[in-house]
Amino acid sequence: MRTFVMRARAAPTDRQKLLASVGQDAHTEILAHTLMNAIFVAQSHRADVVVYLVLESTQDFSRTVRFEVNAMHEFNGFHEAALLGKVAKALDVSQGMGKEQSRPVESGVTVRTLSFERLMQELAEDHQLFLMDPKGTPIGEQVFADKPCFVLTDHIPMPKKVIPSLERMGAKKITLGPTMLFASQCVVLIHHALDQR
Repeated sequence: MRTFVMRARAAPTDRQKLLASVGQDAHTEILAHTLMNAIFVAQSHRADVVVYLVLESTQDFSRTVRFEVNAMHEFNGFHEAALLGKVAKALDVSQGMGKEQSRPVESGVTVRTLSFERLMQELAEDHQLFLMDPKGTPIGEQVFADKPCFVLTDHIPMPKKVIPSLERMGAKKITLGPTMLFASQCVVLIHHALDQR
C-alpha cells in the first residue's frame, strides 16, 4: 500500500472558490495533477494507493478528502476537470459538518473535517512517514516498509515549525534530487522508485 498526503494550504474548502482558483494564486489545479499521477497509469489505474488531499483555506475546519483506489468504482476520466469535480463534490457533502466528523462521498471517497496535524497523528500509528527534503536520504538508498506514506505540499512550503513535530512522529526526510519539483512530479518519481524494488 502506498499513501500520499497532499497538504494544500491555499486550497479553498468552498466548491465555487475551489473551481474558480484553477490557474489563480491558490493553484488548485495542483490537487488534480497530484491525484492524477498518484492514481492513474496508461489505460488503467494503480491498485493499493490511498491519497489524502487536505484543503486548508477555510472559514471553519480543514477538509481532508480521502481517495482509496481499491474501493473506487467511478473514475469519470482522469482529466483535471473530472478530478477537481470529485474534490468539489466532497466539499458539497462536507457542508454543515462539525469538527472531526466524517461522511462518505461516493465509493472509495470520504471527506472529514480533520486537520493536517490530526491526520498525520493517525497515519503515524501504522505508516512509515516520509517528508520531501533536498537534504534528505536519496530515495534509492531508503529502505521502505509495507505502508510508506509520502507527505507533499502545494506551492506553499511546509512551515518549518511543523517539521520537528512530524519527525517526533517518526517522519524521515528523503530527497528526489536537488531540484524543487511539483508535488505531482514527486508522486511519479516515488512510484517509479518503488516500482523498481
